[in-house]
Amino acid sequence: MLYRHLGKPIFFKMDPEKAHHLVISGLNKSDLVPGGNSAMRLMYGVPETADLAVDLFGQHFPTPVGLAAGLDKNAEAVGGFSSIGFGFMEVGTVTPKGQPGNDSPRLFRLLPDEALINRMGFNNEGADAMARRLKALGKRRIPVAVNIGRNKTTPNESAHEDYRQCIRTLYRYGDFFVVNISSPNTPDLRSLQHGSELSNLLAQVKEEMELQHKQSGISKSLLVKIAPDVSDGELEYMVHTIADAGMDGVIATNTTLSREGLKSDKAGETGGLSGKPLRDRSTEIISRIYRQTGGKLPIIGSGGIFTGQDAYDKIRAGASLVEIYTALIYEGPEVNRRVHAGLRKLLRQDGFSHILEAVGADHH
Repeated sequence: MLYRHLGKPIFFKMDPEKAHHLVISGLNKSDLVPGGNSAMRLMYGVPETADLAVDLFGQHFPTPVGLAAGLDKNAEAVGGFSSIGFGFMEVGTVTPKGQPGNDSPRLFRLLPDEALINRMGFNNEGADAMARRLKALGKRRIPVAVNIGRNKTTPNESAHEDYRQCIRTLYRYGDFFVVNISSPNTPDLRSLQHGSELSNLLAQVKEEMELQHKQSGISKSLLVKIAPDVSDGELEYMVHTIADAGMDGVIATNTTLSREGLKSDKAGETGGLSGKPLRDRSTEIISRIYRQTGGKLPIIGSGGIFTGQDAYDKIRAGASLVEIYTALIYEGPEVNRRVHAGLRKLLRQDGFSHILEAVGADHH
């Protein structure tokens, strides 16, 4: 209740991006204050339990709920986010070279819809800066996925070079990697999801991952993050290509361009929409992927998760892990404990002893 009654009223009077930077700065400082992260774990941590811990992608996830990419773009607050109940997190999206992103204002709260619109545009300090931070962290409490993208000025025909460079720079420091080809805020990026561009790109990044594996002796998983704004035919093609390329999993989904049913006066802002309005569409995409692949391509579900029921719906649809983003902004760090408590209750109600038993249950 601390966030809802004290933190949220303060943050929501501020410009959304300024509030975002304040949160990142605060979580970053928790690393520097003696006992800071321990205090955070005491207030907001989620104890690992046998029924919710998951082993996947060569990693141990103490809980199945992670933090989606976009909040910690530069890996500045890994220690802080690791202390408030997440079982894993994505950092990024990171590009080979640092870039400022799109002009401000570029982040908007849609209060009546419990949603956000962002058109940040991959603002980040670049792969070298992230590598330095992750190296300095050393051992981490939870798996950290590195979400990689291309620079705004890089044409799509050269995009594979940017993704490969990110992998080369960060391979030693990420626990697994996510190819972001689905942000709506980088011109033409989403066209990489379709046709021969997708198969060519995935072949290139897969080759780089294998090269780094040989050089380091350590194998790491590679996932692809997809958009919700696709037709049934486009989704089927994407999933087929992703599976054929030997990817280890898919994240469904990124933000949406849809504005259907919104009440907020900010609905006309351009950019990607996240939060509750995305919940049902992302769950539908998860269900379609699971059916098409027979459950053989692991899925991380993302989009509109605010409650244990929201997370459970995605798991029953076919997700093995889930991510939140917008719920953290609206509900604060207490949301993790509520989601986990809800998940455990729903598992027991359905007679499951472990969360993986519930994955894809709607299809069986």
